[in-house]
Amino acid sequence: MNDKQHTIKAPVTVSGIGLHTGVQATMTFCPAPVNHGYKFQRVDLPGQPIVDADVDNVVDLSRGTTIEQNGARVNTVEHTLAALVGLQIDNVLIQLDGPEPPIMDGSSYEFIQALEAAELEEQNALRNYFEIPEEIRFLDNNRGVEIAALPLNDYRLTVMVDYNSPVLGSQHASLTDISNFKSEISSSRTFCFLHELEALYKQNLIRGGDLSNAIVVVDRVVSEDELAELATMLGKPRVAVKKEGILNNVDLRHKNEPARHKLLDMVGDLALVGRPLKGQILAARPGHAANVAFAKKIKKKMLEADSSPVPSYDPSRLPVMDVNQIAATLPHRYPFLLIDKIIHLDATTVTGVKNVTMNEPFFMGHFPGNPVMPGVLQIEAMAQTGGILVLNTVPDPENYWTYFMGIENCRFRRKVVPGDTIIFRCQLLAPIKRGIAKMKGQAFVNGKVVMEAEMSASIVRKDA
Repeated sequence: MNDKQHTIKAPVTVSGIGLHTGVQATMTFCPAPVNHGYKFQRVDLPGQPIVDADVDNVVDLSRGTTIEQNGARVNTVEHTLAALVGLQIDNVLIQLDGPEPPIMDGSSYEFIQALEAAELEEQNALRNYFEIPEEIRFLDNNRGVEIAALPLNDYRLTVMVDYNSPVLGSQHASLTDISNFKSEISSSRTFCFLHELEALYKQNLIRGGDLSNAIVVVDRVVSEDELAELATMLGKPRVAVKKEGILNNVDLRHKNEPARHKLLDMVGDLALVGRPLKGQILAARPGHAANVAFAKKIKKKMLEADSSPVPSYDPSRLPVMDVNQIAATLPHRYPFLLIDKIIHLDATTVTGVKNVTMNEPFFMGHFPGNPVMPGVLQIEAMAQTGGILVLNTVPDPENYWTYFMGIENCRFRRKVVPGDTIIFRCQLLAPIKRGIAKMKGQAFVNGKVVMEAEMSASIVRKDA
């Protein structure tokens, strides 16, 4: 799985009819900055409102997942989102001039092709994974649905379906490596049973449905009169039934294509959690309603974890900035460059790492025989971490200085000694105005707060 965030290098466009609305639409995937995530934009509506791909914005689950925000609605988002997750793309603005993404061939494959044609671009920020901390379970006894997420340092999904059908029977599909999504899952098309088709049509759904973009499973004997009615409903001169029970001689791309498509839907629906996931997902008889309910449970766990003040630190992961990149941004040098890594950086928050060793020059004279890192240098290290955050707000940080203006509410809670790894986290308390930044900083060792303070700084051009 990727360590760094990715977007695409250039916009790319696809066009087609929406599955349920039957409305022709053009959809353009556009590059987006770090931590942007997935957002849809209805460019056909006044003000071109943005709809975040967020599980809290789900408003309808009638045979697809529909989201709504700012007075704008986007239908059937799951195939589009599945393609982005499958390619490990993190940041994209999806501009849409209609109510629903085009259904294309009923799978995610043509979206994959378009995105790959635009080419992926690595961004200088770590992916903000949510790692499943403990078993999360969803159960719907009425529908026989059971979904579980288990801790795993990877993203794997297994889906089992049982349609009580002589044509399909029980099926399962697995994805053991997200990088195989394109080859193993993305081409699996949406499907429905013949007995569902007429009901969906009467509900004003599948107006864009066609035998070229959906599989219709026929699990009973159908008369010639019924076939004639189906042909009229689908706008076809005639339709037929293959002996294995697929309408109009459509060949399956995989023997278990329906199960693979259910897995595809789940990948897209779980993207609404808002962050890439690490975990093992096991699902029996899932559907959109269950997927979204499960995504809400995951998001609740994620928000609970985010409310914890202790930043997570995995030394094996590549940093956002190593010491050379830090030195290219800050003017400090030995022995006063006090940050070794930046492991998180977004518009409002930064996290830095300082490894304290006995070889620090200040230990020569500070409490000889009882080495303790000076509090003033802890403040300086935290300030340098905050300086990275402030300089991240300008396009040319090499042309700016940051200067401290004030420190308030400073507290030292535990001593810091050689062998400790300090994690500094600084967060803006308000937007930067007139070059003045105010932030809250905390320092952690072994999950415990060792120091905290509120700091003010100014950002000034070097040629000012």
